[in-house]
Amino acid sequence: MTAILQEEIATSNIFIDKASGKDFDRRNYKRLLRKLRTGDELDIKSIDRLGRNYDEIIEQWRLWVKKKQVDISVLDFPLLNTRNGIENVTGKLISDLVLQILSYVSQIEREQIQQRQKEGIAEAMKKGVRFGRPKLEKPFLFDDIAQAYQNGEISVQEGAKVLNVPKSTFHNWLKDENYCPKE
Repeated sequence: MTAILQEEIATSNIFIDKASGKDFDRRNYKRLLRKLRTGDELDIKSIDRLGRNYDEIIEQWRLWVKKKQVDISVLDFPLLNTRNGIENVTGKLISDLVLQILSYVSQIEREQIQQRQKEGIAEAMKKGVRFGRPKLEKPFLFDDIAQAYQNGEISVQEGAKVLNVPKSTFHNWLKDENYCPKE
């Protein structure tokens, strides 16, 4: 954000998505897509802001530069700036090659991060680290309510209501403790 602010861009022209960048179905991204017109300039901090992998980056670059004819300024890599007057064939070739290489590097980096993350999770699980929300403690009355359920005196829905838990939670507790209704 600091890099963008240093470019002296009007805050009304800064679009920030707080949502994950896993796809382009983001509110502010869609607003940006509607607002930019031919000849406008899109300033981005880094090339990897255009996508999460090689294909997405190339696809977004083509969408903005070729189809919408918007200039892109990559703040951390000025060689890619389309406003630099890359009119000749050599300039376009160099720009395209750099784009391809940086997109490739971005995807490889993401894949390596994902691999390290998988390895870290597997290692943590071996050590007994539990992920997710902690299990809900069974209330003091659980055994009495479960016994009433097993005797056919109440339903799962009634038992869950008494214990103030979702039906699925009560049902899972019953299953874990081997409570079955008598037939």
